[in-house]
This record gives sequence, C-alpha cells and structure tokens, in this order.
Amino acid sequence: MFRRLTRTQLVIDIVVAGLFALVALPFDLSIGRFNDNNALGTVLVALLMGGALALRRAAPGLALTVAWVGAIVQMAMARPPSTADIAVFGVLYATAAYGSRRTFWAGLASTFVGALVITIYLFAPLTDGGLSVSTITTALAVALAAMFGLGLAWTVGALVRTGIRARENRRAQEVAEAEAAAESERTRIARDMHDVVAHSLAVVIAQADGARYASASDPDAAASALGTISTTARAALSDVRMLLAQLRHRQADGPQPTLADLEQLYAQVRAAGIALRVDVDPAPAGEVPTGVQLAVYRILQEALTNALRHGAGAPVDVALAWHADRVELSVRNETTAAGVPASGTPAGEGEAPRGHGVIGMRERAQLVGGTLDAGREGGDFVVRATLPIGGGE
Repeated sequence: MFRRLTRTQLVIDIVVAGLFALVALPFDLSIGRFNDNNALGTVLVALLMGGALALRRAAPGLALTVAWVGAIVQMAMARPPSTADIAVFGVLYATAAYGSRRTFWAGLASTFVGALVITIYLFAPLTDGGLSVSTITTALAVALAAMFGLGLAWTVGALVRTGIRARENRRAQEVAEAEAAAESERTRIARDMHDVVAHSLAVVIAQADGARYASASDPDAAASALGTISTTARAALSDVRMLLAQLRHRQADGPQPTLADLEQLYAQVRAAGIALRVDVDPAPAGEVPTGVQLAVYRILQEALTNALRHGAGAPVDVALAWHADRVELSVRNETTAAGVPASGTPAGEGEAPRGHGVIGMRERAQLVGGTLDAGREGGDFVVRATLPIGGGE
C-alpha cells in the first residue's frame, strides 16, 4: 500500500499538506455557508483533504479513499465547495502517476463519478420547484467543467507515469547491457588467460618431463629442455603482462599476436618434441584483417596445446588455406585412449565435459563470423575452422 519514499520527500509532502490546510482553513471559515453552525465540519474537511494531500505519493490509493471520505463528510454536513477541495486535483494526479494498476483505474473512475456527484449535490436543491431549461443547461455545463478539470489532473498524472515507466525501462536496459558487457569481458579474460597460460604450461610440462628423463643419460638434451622451459616461461610472463595492461586500459591498447608470430608458436611446439608439419596453400594474397589474424593464432595455439597435452606423441598436421574471401584451417593429431573429447560431449560415461579449450576456439571463430568444428575422426582428433576474411575488419 505504501510506496518507499526518501525522508526528504516525506517531509516535503507533510509540510506542503500542512501549509495547504493552514491556508485553506481561514478561507473556508469565512466564505458563505448553507448554515452557520458547521465550523467543525469545515475544520474536519480541511484536515481530511490535507491528510489526503500528505498521503498522495506515499499511498495514492489510501489518499484517494481519504479524499472521498472528506467529500462525503462535506456533503453530509451541507458544506459548499471550498478551498480544501483543491486537494482532490493533487490526489487524482498522484493516483495516475504513482498508484498501482487498480488505483490508477480507480482514479480515472473517480473523475467521472466525482463530476456527477458534484453536479447532483449542487443542483439537487434547485429541483424542488421543477427543472427548467436553464437549470439543466447550467448543470450540464458544471458537470462537463468538473469532468474536464478532474480528468485533466488525472491525465497529467498518467503522462508522468508513462515518463517514469520509460525511465525505469531505460535504466533496466542499461543495467542489463552493463551486465552483459561485464559478462562478455569476463569471458574474454578467461579465454585470453586460457590461451596464454595453458599453451605455455603445456610446453613447460612436456619439456620438464623430458629433462627429467634425459638428465642422467643425455645432459645436453636436459640442458636444451631447460632452456626451452626458460624461454617459454618468459614468453608466457610477457603475454600475461600484456593481458594485464589491456585489462587496465582497453583491449585494443596492447599488441596482439599476428600471423608473423606463428613461426614462434610452431617452434615452441617442435621444441617440446612434437613433429609438426605445416602446410600453407594458398598463402595470403594481401593484408589480413587484425581480428582474423588473432583468431587464427589463438585457434592454432589452443589446438596445438591440446595435441601436446592429449596427443600420443605422433606427428601433428596443420593446414592453412587462404582464399579470397575466407581462410580454412585444420589441425589433426592422434590421441591417446583418454584423449580430447569433442566440445559438449562427456569424456566418459557419467563424466562432465573436460576443459574449455574447444569452447574457447569456437568463440574465437564466432567473434569474426566464422565456424569451428572439433571431434574425433577414427583415431585422430581434428579441429576445422572457416573464418571469413571480410568479417574480421
């Protein structure tokens, strides 16, 4: 029933209502009366109308009820229309602007019923000697004027209500858009962290295992593996610092991997002991959009990381075909019995899907308007992606 208002709004409404009652009461006591012995009725009506005015924003439905009680008391005590009745306009405005759906329509009904009641109350005593044309004409004019005045107050409130609802909807939309942007940013951060860290850690782990096995029999191989670990770790640290710099500013502020960095990526994979075969046919004919370059790099990075982590140590085949309107890439590698599952399929009976790598690759492709499929083909795990070159700009 009661709306939540600030302390300032409550104080303002109470003060305005009190001042209104104090101003209206002397006028109503001094104007002409149907009888001369109803000062108590004048005071009571002024208090009721002032109370309705004070409640108009906090409880519009209750304010409308109090205003009707005041009108009934006024008519019961044979009081003529008075200054206190002006509060009715404020109450009707509030029912339309701030009231519930039921109160909103109750306010509209009150404009018509109130106009009819006012007309009957004023002109009923004049019908004792019969109805004349002038009386009927005047009564109709009064009814229309009352209906117009009360309806105008209600209509203004309805327009304000529409504006309030529009602001609330706009605010809700802004909140939803901000939440969606935050969620998108969290997804991007998670994807970038996965791309940067997972690949480097996979290389480090593979090299560390090789160094451990070779330390006794082949010190030179162990030293080479440790050197690769050091180089990979430094590159990963640089990538993480770059990502943190982007988070502090904007994504586009920092440099992103490009096609020129693919050779370094291939070198890291080969240094981890994987026989990597790369076939680029045809080669890019011109400048490739930055977004497509980043997508190609990240997809290959994740696919090669999966091959390094889950592969059987067999050769990995990478194929890139640059056409005029698209680039097609594929990565094929053998997998162990517990190899990489396709995205969204369980790794085993009753198990949850493993990792987020395939999901991240698919998101990378979708960001530039492309598609990506990943899954088993016989004993191999194959990643295929098609990226429109025009969609990356």
